[in-house]
Amino acid sequence: MGPLAGITIIEIAGIGPAPFGAMSLADMGAEVIRVERPGGGLFADQQTNPNLDVLNRGKRCICIDLKNPDGVAAALRLIDQADAVLEGNRPGVMERLGLGPDVCLERNPRLVYGRMTGWGQQGPMANEVGHDLNYVALSGALHGMGRAGEKPAIPLNLVGDFGGGGMLLAYGIVCALLEAKTSGKGQVVDAAMIDGAASLMAATFAANQVGFWTDERGTNVLDSGAHFYEVYETADGKYITIAAVEPQFYAALLERLGEDSTGLENQWDMAAWPALKQTLDDIFKRKTRDEWDAFFDGADICYAPVLSMAEVRHHPHHKARETFADDGETWQPNPAPRFSRTPGEIARPPASNGQHSREILEQFGFDASEQEAVIAGGAVIQA
Repeated sequence: MGPLAGITIIEIAGIGPAPFGAMSLADMGAEVIRVERPGGGLFADQQTNPNLDVLNRGKRCICIDLKNPDGVAAALRLIDQADAVLEGNRPGVMERLGLGPDVCLERNPRLVYGRMTGWGQQGPMANEVGHDLNYVALSGALHGMGRAGEKPAIPLNLVGDFGGGGMLLAYGIVCALLEAKTSGKGQVVDAAMIDGAASLMAATFAANQVGFWTDERGTNVLDSGAHFYEVYETADGKYITIAAVEPQFYAALLERLGEDSTGLENQWDMAAWPALKQTLDDIFKRKTRDEWDAFFDGADICYAPVLSMAEVRHHPHHKARETFADDGETWQPNPAPRFSRTPGEIARPPASNGQHSREILEQFGFDASEQEAVIAGGAVIQA
């Protein structure tokens, strides 16, 4: 269905950003085959609801023991016929398994080899351990997140793992696949979360250099410094957002607030921002979140309520756009972005470990005796 239909990708199973990148590729129609290790756990409790392992949706799964030489040989036969392989191990792990890029590209010269790490494939920290928070910290992104006088705020694991990691891994693989259609040659994609997080900061770094953005957290336009770009608490203990940056939207905000807007006229008096924020804080505590929803309905001020994870899929806009897939038992975001002619789709629910082992072996040319041999020898496990 999707724009990547006809592309075959082998995913060496891991956690976090690489599975997310592979999910994104599967959503767009790529045939993603997840190579899981024996005993490899899924994110969700498989006994309770395996469908919640959403990062593995749309994929088929073969279980291969990559510490077994016959397992490595089986994996290489899959990679020989693939368009791309992706992995999220520390540098050197795939080489030690006999599945490094040199070996794979020699066998399959058109292969795109995607590598997802935190620190990158080289550099003095390449072999150090780390997690999203560490990569975001060293990239310069974390310092700017949070309020004045407070420690940096943790942005979930969206900036390193998923935005700067898995999404840019998928982007890099698609770019390399596009180039390979012309050159006939594959290459290695070194997707490092620290690089990706730094890339996401490009505009902020530029603003800092021209003096528009200071290193003092919580004092800038988009980091909670401005009263017109802020989260405000409502009378019922919920929250709303105002992002009236442009003058026409700020004017619309003042117009809608009416008499309450007295004293708020000078939007860019930065010295007055703390006092103006307190004024708006007092105003927004007078009504509930739903009352402000009704009050600002139709106003061009850049407003939205803060929805909880329990509420989000029920919002009329999400329901109209079918942002979420909801089967009554589990719900998850639908594939994004959207395509007018070749839409992505959730092709299948998450697979259990080794669920498709035998059928994948057959698809990749293993005859019946070869299938029996690798399964009987423990190199491949069929669920």
